[in-house]
Amino acid sequence: MAAYDAATMHTPTPPLFSLHGKRGLVLGLADANSIAYGCARVARAAGAQLVLSCVNDKARAAVQPLADQLESPLVVCNVEAEGALDTLVQNAHAQMGGLDFVVHSIAWAPLADLHGRVVDSSTEGFARAMEISCHSFARLARSCEPLMPEGGSLITMSYLGSQQAVEHYGMMGPVKAALESLVRYMALELGPRKIRVYAVSPGPVASALLADWPADKLAEAIEVFGPVMLQIYGQAEVPGAISVLRIEDHFIDGQVAPRQRLLSAGRRFPFTRVAIMGDDGQVLTKPGAVGEIVAHGDIVTTGFL
Repeated sequence: MAAYDAATMHTPTPPLFSLHGKRGLVLGLADANSIAYGCARVARAAGAQLVLSCVNDKARAAVQPLADQLESPLVVCNVEAEGALDTLVQNAHAQMGGLDFVVHSIAWAPLADLHGRVVDSSTEGFARAMEISCHSFARLARSCEPLMPEGGSLITMSYLGSQQAVEHYGMMGPVKAALESLVRYMALELGPRKIRVYAVSPGPVASALLADWPADKLAEAIEVFGPVMLQIYGQAEVPGAISVLRIEDHFIDGQVAPRQRLLSAGRRFPFTRVAIMGDDGQVLTKPGAVGEIVAHGDIVTTGFL
């Protein structure tokens, strides 16, 4: 979360870096919680010009409002389609007049293979997961290389499951391990052309893929342990809580509450103010507005955090 000055209350602190004049391509927008959208939002706030992509028309309907907020064109690109990556990169380069960085935030595996045992994974599923999640980054780099004569940056997303076995991550662990190895070879090969290659491991994110999983596990735990669950939300950087989902809030009419309730952040903590703030530092009041959750109070901060 960005910090806000206590005196002005709504004035965001300057960004840590500037991307003014930089042109970027961000692949993999899925929803407001997707890593791709988070990267795009930060890059735009830092001044970058962007072209964004999503996998199909269904995804486009969901993320077009997000692209509109970022004032960036959104293009459908299925990386499995012949020539799709080449076309995407060439059109983005032509539209922006150059290409300085690319964010590859694309991963896919069949759900049965993702949550099942690796030894039981299907040959077809493993091959598709490797093609979409790993080899597409190599093909993307091949398309970008001739369009980055002055160098640039290529970034992809990994996860802890590449380094150690993680429950419910299944075949994606070996696929991400292959992706990290690919990054090392690509960095060696493209480094002499001043093209940097990175793999970022951002940690778990509540994306659409995992939207139901935490609620299901929480409901299962309540059935086993009874009415003892209490959820408190806050920031590691501050001593106070921001919101709480009380024990009784986990139930409606004596039954375990539906997923919308279980996944909510609950009620604001006493003496704490919670708001939704836009990129311009103004508190948003219109229902459905998309922004950043900020909070302040005597036991949190005197200004918005």
